[in-house]
Formats: sequence, C-alpha cells, structure tokens
Amino acid sequence: MLIALGVTGGVGAYKAVEVARGLQRGGHEVVAIMTTAATKFVGPLTFEAITGRRVITGQFEAGANADIEHISLASSIDLLLIAPATANILGKMANGLADDFLSTLYVATRAPVIVAPAMNTNMFAHEAVRRNLETLRARGVRFVEPGEGYLACGWIGKGRLAEPDDIVAAAVAATRPDGPLRGRHVLVAAGPTFEDIDPVRFVGNRSSGRMGFALAAEATSRGAVVVLIAGPTSTTPPHVAEVISVRSASEMHGAVLARASDVDVVVMAAAVADYAPAERAPGKLSKTDDTLTLVLKPTPDILADLGARRLSGGRGPLLIGFAAETEEVVERATAKRDRKHVDLIVANDVSRGDAGFDVDTNAVTIVGADGAESLPLQSKARVAAEVFDRVERLLLGRTVGLPSSS
Repeated sequence: MLIALGVTGGVGAYKAVEVARGLQRGGHEVVAIMTTAATKFVGPLTFEAITGRRVITGQFEAGANADIEHISLASSIDLLLIAPATANILGKMANGLADDFLSTLYVATRAPVIVAPAMNTNMFAHEAVRRNLETLRARGVRFVEPGEGYLACGWIGKGRLAEPDDIVAAAVAATRPDGPLRGRHVLVAAGPTFEDIDPVRFVGNRSSGRMGFALAAEATSRGAVVVLIAGPTSTTPPHVAEVISVRSASEMHGAVLARASDVDVVVMAAAVADYAPAERAPGKLSKTDDTLTLVLKPTPDILADLGARRLSGGRGPLLIGFAAETEEVVERATAKRDRKHVDLIVANDVSRGDAGFDVDTNAVTIVGADGAESLPLQSKARVAAEVFDRVERLLLGRTVGLPSSS
C-alpha cells in the first residue's frame, strides 16, 4: 500500500524518519510531504534516501503537471498519515484551508487519515485546538494520542509526539480491512476513585488513568464508539464519543451499570477503591494528639456485578477486567476471572517501578479461558493494541448474545 507521510514543523519531526522506516518494514511504500517549517528540523534528503522517492516540499514545484500533483497523489494513496501534526496544520484541516501541498492533499484525498499531534501542553489544551480536534474526529480522522513527559520547550505535560512504533501500529491498523470493532459500542472505565473522609481528605491511589485512556484511544482507532468513564485524574482524556467524569467507586458503579447493557464490550481498567469510609465527616477533621481510627466499608464490586448480570440475563457484553497485584499475580488474576465470570483479566505487577501506575509503560499477563499469556514491557498504547487484538478475536467467536451495534 502507498502511504503519504505528512511531516510538519515540530521538533518531533525527527521521529517521522523512524515512522517511515517502520512503515517500509511492514511492506508499505511511503511518499513524504514536508511543510516548509518541517524542513527546518529535518532535511528532505533524509526522507528521500529512506523512501527512495522524491520528497514533496512545495505546492508548485517545477515539472510537468506539478500544479496538480496533489490531485494525482490524493487519488492514489491508501492512507494519509501526518506525524508530527502541529496546531497550525490541525487548524487548517478543521477549517478547510488549503494553502500548501499537505493541507491541499488532505482536502483532496478520500483515503483514511491519521494524525499524531505534537505541541506544547498548553497549546494542546487550548480551546481552539480542542475544538479543531473534535471537528476532525467527527469527520472520521483518527488520532494517535501524544505522550506525556518532558517537552522540547522545557515544560512537563502532554504534547510529546507518540513513539514511532505506536504511530506505525495505528497506521497498519487503519490499512487493514474493517475489523470486528467497527461500529461496536465499547465502554472503558479508567483512572482512580477518591473516597472522601471529610471535605478535604480522601482515600485514593496512584492511578493516572493512562492505561485506560490508551485502551479508549485504541478502540476508537479501530472504529468503535467509545464511552469513557473516568475517575479524577490530571491526565487529558483521548477524543472519544463521550467522556463521563466520576469521583467515587459508588459513582463509577452507577455510571458503568447504567450503560453496560447498551454496549458490546466493557473494559474495566479503572483502579476502583475496594473500601471507602463508612461515614464522611461533614466538616474538616481537626488534628489532635490522639490517633485517628477510620472505619471502612466495602465498595460496590463493579466487575462482579457485571458478571452476575451475565449469569442471570444471558451473555451480555464482553467483560475485560484488570488486576493490579504485588505478588502471585497470575494466580490471583486467574481466580478473579473465574470468580467474577469475565472473559479476560489483564494482570500486572504494580510493585515494579517501570510498569503499572503513573508511568507510560506496562508489562502485563492476559488471562483468558485458554490460559495465561505474558507480554513484555512496552508502551501502554501497544498493550492496549494487544488487548484489543484479543477482544476482536473473542467478538469473531461470538454468534449470539451481543447487543446490536446499530
């Protein structure tokens, strides 16, 4: 397949070189289109040497019919991939502006489009940029969410271009024929829950929501209609059909069960508190010299209640649970899967510093009816892809019991 790789003016442009290599390793042909600003970061000769094709850097380059080259390319490519995508190109695309080759190609092509944004964290959060992203998503543009961490500007936050392997994986998925998730309804629960002790203090955990957000983004990239139910987190959620914010385990329980009967897949990636204070103090508890005893009560078990529904009322949606453990990880995950009557349990050892809570990577074991399969340490985006590869296989194996995707 022929993939047009659009490269715009951001420091992440150097990663686009590895994206081009990754696409070629997958058997795809690549033609690079660079904006004028992009050439300030990476030379066109680099992409020409890798792709073996002339790099397009201008709207009206010398040569026969150069002025309509964008129309010819628009009709021949199988995918338009823009990485990195700056706030500027997103604004052009959302508003139909076509003042250079890349923006004109976007307007002219009918091929699928994938965008990997990269910019300063405040720019990414700006209302105008968010609105442009929503506009493009409504038109069917797919996104590879940016990562979090140190940015070239010296800030720390969301806006770093996704890793090349994740961008390539998204492109490969987009060039596949429509899969089992296309048009399906998926519910993803993500992030922590906070259980209030008083108006100031709460019982919580270190979940950042990144794993659940990666799952929501992956399901969306495969054509699913995603509802994301998110606990309190500072991580910016991906662009999905609907985001529902909750705080406590009780609120998440109500939100998930209210929507579970209308979806095809439920992914419970949230780190839901197992216990909550039996009573919430009406005012702030003052510090004294005495010890403080908190009485805790069990919170509703969302996954178990979903499993019980299946036993009493038919198959219902596929159920994917998560198990954060510090010891006997596989054994406890297997027992949890059997006890709660779910299809898959994704287990991880949260005692590791490079996996689990509040980091960009994860190493998990997926436990299903056919046993346990361990995956190596990798980005949470790649883990999400592995999980949904298995979800799609389960959907293909089902013939009855799923809600309609219409």
